Amino acid sequence: MNGPGRVIRAEPLTKAAFAPFGDVIEIAGAEERPINNGTTIRYHDLAHVDVGAEGGRPLISIFRGEPFTLPVEIKMMERHPLGSQAFYPLSGRPWLAVVAQDEAGRPGTPVAFLARGDQGVNYAPGTWHHPLLSLEGVSDFLIVDRGGPGANLEEFLLSDPFLLSDFANHV
Repeated sequence: MNGPGRVIRAEPLTKAAFAPFGDVIEIAGAEERPINNGTTIRYHDLAHVDVGAEGGRPLISIFRGEPFTLPVEIKMMERHPLGSQAFYPLSGRPWLAVVAQDEAGRPGTPVAFLARGDQGVNYAPGTWHHPLLSLEGVSDFLIVDRGGPGANLEEFLLSDPFLLSDFANHV
């Protein structure tokens, strides 16, 4: 089932590597704007929220994810064709973002990213991704995604799953 060609490793999450799939949400390198008479720093415009298709509206939720341990079998991917979906960790723990390019309406070979506990992602509309993969303990995530009419969830079961075996570099 999981021969050598079906094993993937998680690489560190960087803005450049993740760009084909959406935005990395982090304050490192962000535009800083002092606000509130200088008592607060605003890290401005960290991700492109895109939820307006077919009358969509922004939703803000908190997801609580049970932890996974390696290896993790990647056997299902999902996508949201009508809007972006942002995940930002609230628990300060590392986590995994697994994404794939679209190949004729189905996910291609997954790419895994190991995110630090201070990094989030914003999946672009239509980006294939694995559901939330928390590490090290139960973890909460702030989620910004799309609510409203229309079919905004597609799931795809992989007939030959991938095995996420380890990390290329630890964070």
